[in-house]
Amino acid sequence: MSVRARGLRRGFGGRDVLAGLDLDVPAGACVAVVGRSGGGKSTLLRALAGLDPGARADHLEVADPTAVVFQEPRLLPWEPVWRNVLLGPGPVPRASDRPRALAALVEVGLAHLADAWPLTLSGGEAQRVALARALHREPRVLLLDEPFGALDALTRLGAHALLREVRAARPVATVLVTHDVDEALALADEVRVLDGGRLTAAVEPGSCDARGVLLERLGVPRPVRGPSRACSP
Repeated sequence: MSVRARGLRRGFGGRDVLAGLDLDVPAGACVAVVGRSGGGKSTLLRALAGLDPGARADHLEVADPTAVVFQEPRLLPWEPVWRNVLLGPGPVPRASDRPRALAALVEVGLAHLADAWPLTLSGGEAQRVALARALHREPRVLLLDEPFGALDALTRLGAHALLREVRAARPVATVLVTHDVDEALALADEVRVLDGGRLTAAVEPGSCDARGVLLERLGVPRPVRGPSRACSP
């Protein structure tokens, strides 16, 4: 397993946001976690990334290296795109490091913007740079914290296609947290619902009425319709 968590816990102000949560992510698989706003999705990702010293677990194993793509691109406006790709743990990027940045930018289709300034990028381009920054670390685990939430509908579809292409080229274990059920079903191998600090049983995107099952687990009532038709075998 690339990710294995047992009894993962995190509380704030006397409230358990993560309440003994268990999670397994096999190598190369993508698991999406959906839930209501404020339900602990980002808290879970920070714990898996080792960014929350207050998180506790009976057992927590996350393959290294791990890379995170946050909700915002978090680019430095005073550095060109290629230097932003190389930001992270380690020495300050030098001109001789540029080829490594370009290789990552090629993966996300932005090599032509290597010398651009972040403030000149569109929202979708900025998130692609953030993804390139994660990929250049050659991660074994990729953690995605609602990275497409601020994008418009068409740009988001393009970002989804890009992520599928990247994961096909390098099958990195991925945990995607999102509030968007359709996004989870489009990108993941299995979808879990975070509710009450725990994860429900997995729902497979291709299973019968997967969307309806997930919405119901999220507390969204199903519309009243006529007699339902059986799923095709």
